[in-house]
Amino acid sequence: MDRSREPDTALVRAAGNGDRAAGVALFDRYVATVTRYAWALVPSRQDVEEVVQDTFVTLWRRAASIELPDESILPWLLVVSRNHAANLRRTHQRHQGDELPDDLPAPVEDDDARDRLRWVRAEIDALSPIDRQVCELCLIDGRSYAEAATALGLSVGAVRQRVARSRARIKKAVTHDEL
Repeated sequence: MDRSREPDTALVRAAGNGDRAAGVALFDRYVATVTRYAWALVPSRQDVEEVVQDTFVTLWRRAASIELPDESILPWLLVVSRNHAANLRRTHQRHQGDELPDDLPAPVEDDDARDRLRWVRAEIDALSPIDRQVCELCLIDGRSYAEAATALGLSVGAVRQRVARSRARIKKAVTHDEL
């Protein structure tokens, strides 16, 4: 059955009722446009593919509840793409580390730095046992959130939240101490 001439409203309604062919027809109709739009929003091919995939998965999951103000689903798809791209950028920024300059001098024996390091370690030791374990795994041992979550029996989101909370606490203590 050729669905290329069916209006978007009928295809969205059919996809909402579980009709895979309707979902495929919408994908075929708009994948090129959504992909071009995603290229304007994110820098890499992998990110574009992720945004496009997430956009059409969202369409498939929400098709039953989508109310189109006009005949085209395209504006809805572009807004969803923009939202997924923004989420992806925020994720990248959260996981992006600060790069050190190439001309960074070698460390000099510094008793003051050693004392600060001991002080930070003391702050980590003052955390609750689970937060301390999370900090040791992620911040000191360099393990990923997923590895720490598996090792501690927590969700990745819980580990991420505990690391963020612990970092904020340590940063607050450090900046308060320097004032």
